[in-house]
Amino acid sequence: MAKEIVRLWEGAAPYGTGGEDEFQPYLEAYPPERDGGGPTGAVIICPGGGYARRAEHEGEPVARWLNGLGIAAFVLHYRVSPARHPAPLEDALRAIRIVRGGAERWNVKPDRIAMLGFSAGGHLASCAGTLWDEGRPDSEDALEREISSRPDHLVLGYPVITSGIYRHAGSFQHLLGDEPDPALMELLSTERRIDGLTPPTFLWHTADDASVPVENALLFATGLRKAGVPFELHVYESGRHGLGLALDHDQAYPWSEACGRWLIRQGYGRA
Repeated sequence: MAKEIVRLWEGAAPYGTGGEDEFQPYLEAYPPERDGGGPTGAVIICPGGGYARRAEHEGEPVARWLNGLGIAAFVLHYRVSPARHPAPLEDALRAIRIVRGGAERWNVKPDRIAMLGFSAGGHLASCAGTLWDEGRPDSEDALEREISSRPDHLVLGYPVITSGIYRHAGSFQHLLGDEPDPALMELLSTERRIDGLTPPTFLWHTADDASVPVENALLFATGLRKAGVPFELHVYESGRHGLGLALDHDQAYPWSEACGRWLIRQGYGRA
């Protein structure tokens, strides 16, 4: 089915500069072919790009792969540099509210809304999974006030996670600026934000990733283990950073098959 463009806000997005040429974040909705069945799960995709851009190969191709599993997909075109935190996080949380609030419109299950992210998009997804809220009671926006922004599951591919010694410096620089507030660096080191309500997570990485060290995925998995949150972790021996679906990679290509099985087990197939 044809994709649909959905703006996150009717007016200007929060935490913007208000400039006429300012980027306005949006979703690309990719519904699966209707087969007369019940609702399916939905996955919101956050492409990587170091918070400086959004990698195209981690967007639509991933959505089409999910459609092939019978899962509704939404590519999030979130704000990147020169936008700073909390703009990207606001975009991610808003996207979850929109998809959950539009469950009937898109024929999706409101309790099966996952967020999938690669690299810095994985960091954004992990932020959504650890810094969500059940609604903002003081908001004048009904969607913000009444709809939870918690993703039900996370899928993190070679994610940026930590602001510690294994951090990807460029991502945090683009997100927080050249002289970041230490308190924000601490807040956005998401392995430190994990608790028992963090969503079950599928993670994959390559052991020799030269851009984002594998320790990022390992730290998040360790945090999930300590909190008693179910997770599945795959580490492949070798592979460059930014593989996306990795269809032509001789080692990492199985990740999508394993992830697809995991999503189906979590209830993301047709009802």
